[in-house]
Amino acid sequence: QVQLVESGGGLVHPGGSLRLSCAVSGIIFGIYDMSWYRQTPGNQREPVATIDPADRRNYTDSVKGRFAISRDNDENTVYLEMNNLNSEDTAVYYCHAAFMIGREEYYWGQGTQVTVSS
Repeated sequence: QVQLVESGGGLVHPGGSLRLSCAVSGIIFGIYDMSWYRQTPGNQREPVATIDPADRRNYTDSVKGRFAISRDNDENTVYLEMNNLNSEDTAVYYCHAAFMIGREEYYWGQGTQVTVSS
């Protein structure tokens, strides 16, 4: 049974910070690409940040310099540190695990709400 459980979302003022966590079980965590996606009502789910097994990172342009993705393979956990948040960051954030070599395997978490509001 594969589980991705997000935590750390909530309400924050503009300019504030949050750290999201995603605890993963049921897969060989260290060989998976881990990502954070986000989705707002009426829009497609979009990738925010990705970290691969070699710790190579990619970010969408709107979060570069503000967000940082990291992973702890000993704890099977991926994090998203979000700083200088603004209203455009308000969304449901989803944890995603992917293994794309050979038979494609991917999994989603249930999502955690982040609301940036004054």
